[in-house]
Amino acid sequence: MKQFWKYVLATIVGSLIMIIVVVALGVISIAGIVSADEAAHSAKDNSVLVLTLNGAIGERTQDNPLASLLGDSFGQTGLNDILSAIKKAAANDKIKGIYIKADMMSTGYGTLQEIRNALIEFKSTGKWIIAYGDAYTQGAYYVASVADKVYLNPSGELGLHGIATQQMFVKDLYEKFGIRFQIIKVGKYKSATEMYSEDRMSDANREQVTAFVEGIWDNITSAIAASRNISKDSVNAFADRFTEFIPQTELVSTGLVDSLSYGDGVKEVLKQRLGLNEDDEINQLSVADMRTVKGERKRGDKIAVYYAEGSIIDSEIESMPSFGSSQIVGTKVCDDLDKLITDDDVKAVVLRVNSPGGSAYASEQIWHKLARLKEKKPVVVSMGDYAASGGYYISCGASWIVAQPTTLTGSVGIFGVIPEGSELLTKKLSLHFDGVKTNRHADLGASVYSIAVRPLSAEETDLMQSYIERGYSLFRQRVADGRKQTAEQIEAIAQGHVWLGQDALGIKLVDQLGGLDDAIKKAAQLAKLDNYYTEDYPEEESWYDMLFSSESNNIRLEDRLKGVLGDWYLPFMCVKTASEQAPVQAMMPYFISFN
Repeated sequence: MKQFWKYVLATIVGSLIMIIVVVALGVISIAGIVSADEAAHSAKDNSVLVLTLNGAIGERTQDNPLASLLGDSFGQTGLNDILSAIKKAAANDKIKGIYIKADMMSTGYGTLQEIRNALIEFKSTGKWIIAYGDAYTQGAYYVASVADKVYLNPSGELGLHGIATQQMFVKDLYEKFGIRFQIIKVGKYKSATEMYSEDRMSDANREQVTAFVEGIWDNITSAIAASRNISKDSVNAFADRFTEFIPQTELVSTGLVDSLSYGDGVKEVLKQRLGLNEDDEINQLSVADMRTVKGERKRGDKIAVYYAEGSIIDSEIESMPSFGSSQIVGTKVCDDLDKLITDDDVKAVVLRVNSPGGSAYASEQIWHKLARLKEKKPVVVSMGDYAASGGYYISCGASWIVAQPTTLTGSVGIFGVIPEGSELLTKKLSLHFDGVKTNRHADLGASVYSIAVRPLSAEETDLMQSYIERGYSLFRQRVADGRKQTAEQIEAIAQGHVWLGQDALGIKLVDQLGGLDDAIKKAAQLAKLDNYYTEDYPEEESWYDMLFSSESNNIRLEDRLKGVLGDWYLPFMCVKTASEQAPVQAMMPYFISFN
């Protein structure tokens, strides 16, 4: 009996402690909100915006008041806040310049191009930008090269070596375990299935990859050459030498950097720019700080900016690969779009897409909802690093499409992958299967842990091929209708072909080159709005839900895996979750090394 009361008392005490902790966290959160509101005022005189280029940059800030306690993965700064901070800094007379602190950065070139263009716009106001880095990755240097002065630590490194794609082929590995993949696809350029069926790139795949890799690199070298006042040939010559191995003094003499300095030396440069004395403190504002600095007042009509980032899935699958920790969940997005359809306060919608694709079924459902939304109000798509395959499917019906020159888009095609493990199950594991069926294909899809127990018959393969071709025909027709072309015209540029944004413009897959601001301006124009403001959607998950969600630990584990695997994270997760993904996919397979 004593033991019973002991456990009861322990349970009561534990519950009380939990209540106290939750209440305390609530008080801390409320206090933080109140202090944030109090801090919403003008910046101090002679202030500097500090822009840290570090890690991966998602579309939206992953905000959490407990970020410092739970780790950086819960407080990652997003592109939305970076662009907002730069715009506010440009309009604020008390902010005199931007200090770029370059660090280890691995982010898509569409995102980097968006930030770089915002910095160029900032400089057009007459304000200055100073950049410093202990180690510039290639992406960080691409952005920082726009600065008036670029400083490097005397023992630091500058990465400039070109870009590369890396596609992993797993056919032979799986065959060692007795698993093979049955592939059904449409389109000679639809190469996502090659990792399961080949041991090298096909000629068609190599053709399109070469085109978009060289196109992205041309954008990078042209931008660096223009900012640093050197020739593109010189930039390529430096890249061929792998600049991490070039002596720091030579980086100065070649013009890639302006001077070598330690961090404290650069702070003295900032003080000189600001007209401060040696002992004066520099008024620094981070991107997070800029969220509380007053910008333009919200007045006029509302334009909703809806962020669709990550792999497109039918429903939540915790271990699916995603960009950031984001996924485009078909059912949730459709529910959100239904609300935007009936929200009379929203006069136009900008759909921000950063996705390599995913489930063909979910893509069709989202397309349908966007078609209904477009009947009520203008819908403009802004494309990020990727808006390909399923990412293009959900975009093609928009009123207007804006892409960065380096966006990867198009890839109009569909495929199916069915892992089949009869050899593994029956020969290697000595399992046996028997049963009865009423019809020829009643046991089609029979599986063990999503691995088919028998191969498809010739008749079943034909049935699947017809099914995939119908899906492709529907996808192609959606594009044709959205882009106001015939199916035959789209077929000439489809077949799974991936295009750069700048090339997609010429073949009418997109309407304009530019960034998110350009898309917002176009939405306002189409809605005939003179005064407007933007609001981000979907609503962010509350810190409480995030903290106590069963998925929070999985998100943290995912972020740790990204840190360990780097560029190999996405291909690793694609292989790991092959059996969990929807069998019919509109997905782009490319993983570009950004470092």
